[in-house]
Amino acid sequence: MEPFELFALRYAHNGGRTGADNFVGGTDLHESSSPLDYYIWVARRSDRCFVIDTGFQKAAAEARGRDLLRTPAEALALLGIDAGRVDEVLLSHAHFDHAGGLGDFPAARVHVQDAEMAYATGRCMCHGFLQHPFDVEDVVRLVRLTYAGRVCHHDGDREIVPGLSVHRIGGHSAGLQSVRVWTKRGWVVVASDAAHLYENFRSERVFPFVYRVDELLEGYRRIRALADSDDHVVPGHDPLVMQLYPPVSPELEGLAVRLDEPPSATPRGVTVR
Repeated sequence: MEPFELFALRYAHNGGRTGADNFVGGTDLHESSSPLDYYIWVARRSDRCFVIDTGFQKAAAEARGRDLLRTPAEALALLGIDAGRVDEVLLSHAHFDHAGGLGDFPAARVHVQDAEMAYATGRCMCHGFLQHPFDVEDVVRLVRLTYAGRVCHHDGDREIVPGLSVHRIGGHSAGLQSVRVWTKRGWVVVASDAAHLYENFRSERVFPFVYRVDELLEGYRRIRALADSDDHVVPGHDPLVMQLYPPVSPELEGLAVRLDEPPSATPRGVTVR
């Protein structure tokens, strides 16, 4: 089976967060800086190219106080990929920072979990706390794409092609799915928001925005079980990803890294249980 090349592309940043914003409980976290980076991912081989998540656009960045470094489509161009010609998008979930760039993929079929569509359009959206990370226009776009026959719905785990599968994790959002990818270094799991940071899944420290805590905690264990090792799990928002993995080229350092190569080290300062 031909392995996939696997890349993380950094497109935005939020430096104004502390540990209290990213972990429930713990001590001495309120004053510590705990920034987030925003990524999309690419799994590519000779016969297929999959984009995992679509990021957000300028309007969302301005409305939510995020630093947009480049649009996700511009980030893809760094790898020579034209977003307008991408034919497969794996959507981990429908939060604004993952589904906000769908409009830049006019040729793509979008893969999403049934549970996420039901959640994003159901009674839970009557509650401000649960509604907050969604943008209604992104959800409406997903509905329109469904009516246009461009959404592939999954109910749980599904192999998309040999060497690439989606796995419903839940927890952070009702239908959140992670992606398992066969690479030259083995099975790598793109966790997306199943684990925002290394510290979340390695130490089982709960990220504060959560739909179901039990699913979130079980999800930390599940993504570890799906990967060949903890060093094969890629969290969704950790700035360490850009430091631990080799850049695609010297010119793209800090912008695009290879996840099909091993990380240079295990993250420091992470308490492994």
